[in-house]
Amino acid sequence: MTMDTKNGSGRTTGRGIGLAAVRGLALALVSLPGAVLCFCLSLVSIALIPIGVGIVTTPYVLTGVRAFANSRRVLAAEWGGVRIPPAYRPLPEDANPWARTFGMLRDPATWRDLRWLPVDMTAGFVTALLPAVLLLYPLEGFALAIGLWRVFPDGYWYGFVPVTGQASAFGAAALGLVLLFLAHFLTPRLLGVHFRLTRAVLAGDQGELAERVRVLTETRRDAVDTSAAELRRIERDLHDGAQARLVAVGMDLGTIEALLDKDPARAKELIAQARKSSVEALTELRELVRGIHPPVLAERGLGDAVRALALRLPVATEVSVDLPGRAEAPVESAAYFAVSEVLTNAVKHSGADRIWVDVHRADGMLRATVTDNGKGGAVIGAGSGLAGVERRLGTFDGVLAVSSPAGGPTMVTMEIPCA
Repeated sequence: MTMDTKNGSGRTTGRGIGLAAVRGLALALVSLPGAVLCFCLSLVSIALIPIGVGIVTTPYVLTGVRAFANSRRVLAAEWGGVRIPPAYRPLPEDANPWARTFGMLRDPATWRDLRWLPVDMTAGFVTALLPAVLLLYPLEGFALAIGLWRVFPDGYWYGFVPVTGQASAFGAAALGLVLLFLAHFLTPRLLGVHFRLTRAVLAGDQGELAERVRVLTETRRDAVDTSAAELRRIERDLHDGAQARLVAVGMDLGTIEALLDKDPARAKELIAQARKSSVEALTELRELVRGIHPPVLAERGLGDAVRALALRLPVATEVSVDLPGRAEAPVESAAYFAVSEVLTNAVKHSGADRIWVDVHRADGMLRATVTDNGKGGAVIGAGSGLAGVERRLGTFDGVLAVSSPAGGPTMVTMEIPCA
C-alpha cells in the first residue's frame, strides 16, 4: 500500500512538472509576440495623437492592451494562484474619441500596462521559458551520451562541459541528470516567479488603500446607478404592462356587471376576454419577477439556474457545473445575470452554433466561462453589453476577461470573490 501511494505521488508530481513546463512554454510563445505587438502599436498610436490619427486609434489599441493584460491576470489566478486585480477607471458610455483617448491616458492603470509590456517581452519571456528549458535541456545531455556527440567532430559544449568523446558525453549526461533533479523542485516555482513578476508590475505602485477606496467609490456609484435604472425599468414595465391589463380587467368586470341581466351573451364574451387579460397580466408579472430574481435561482441555486437559462437558448449549449455549495444570494444573482448577458450577446452577435458554459469554484473564487465558436471580435467597450457586465462584477470586486480573436472562438471569463 505504501509503495502504491508513493508511486501515485510520483506520477502526480511528474504531471505537475510537465504541466508547468508546457504552460511556461505556451506563455513564452504568446508573451513575446503579444507584448511586442501591443507595445509597438501603443507607441505608434500615441505618437500619432498630435496629428489626429491617434485620437481615433488609441482607444482601440489600449483596449487591446487591457485585454492582453487581463488574460494574463486570469492565467495568473488559474495557473499560479496569484491574484492581480484590475483597477481601470470606467469611461462614460457616450464618450467621444477625444474623451476616451485622454480618459484612458489619464488612467494610471494604462501606464502600468504599458510599463509591463517591455518587462513581459524580456524578463517575463525568460521566466516563462525557464521551466520548459529546465525540463527539456537534460534530454540533450542524455542524447549526447548515447552517441549524438559523434555528429560534432570538432567538439560541443553542453552547459559548461566540453563534449569531445564518450567519457565527456557521459559527463554531459551527468549534468543533465543534475538539471533534471533540479527541475523536479524548481519548475513549478519558476512559473510562480513569472506570475509574481507580472503582479509586481501590473498591481500598481500607488497606495493600495487609496486605490481601493477609489475603486470602491466608483463601483458603489455604478451600483447605485444600476439599481436606479433597474427600479425605473420595473416601474415602466408594471405601468405599461401588467397594470394596464389589470385596469382593463376591472373595466371589463364593471361592464359585465351592467350587462349580466340585459345581454348575457355579450357579458359571457367579456368574461372570456377578462380571463385572457388576467392570464396575460399574470404571465407578465412572472416574467418581471424572473427578471428581478429568477425563482429557480432562489430555490435550486446557480447551477440549475444556468442550466435552465441554457435550455431557453436557440443555440445548442453545454453546461458544466462544479459547485460544492451555494454562495451568498447577491453573488449568485450577479453571476447569473452576468452569464445571462454574455449568453445573450453570444446568441445575438457571434453567429455561433454552439456554446459551452463552465461554472465552478476554486481558490475562493466563483468562476464562470462562456465559450462560443462564433466569428469573434468581441471587446469590452462603451456601449457593449460586456461593459455592463464588467460594471456589475466590479461591484463585487469581480474580474471580466475576454479573448475573442477575429474568426473566433470567443471566451469570456468572469470571476467573483466567493466565500
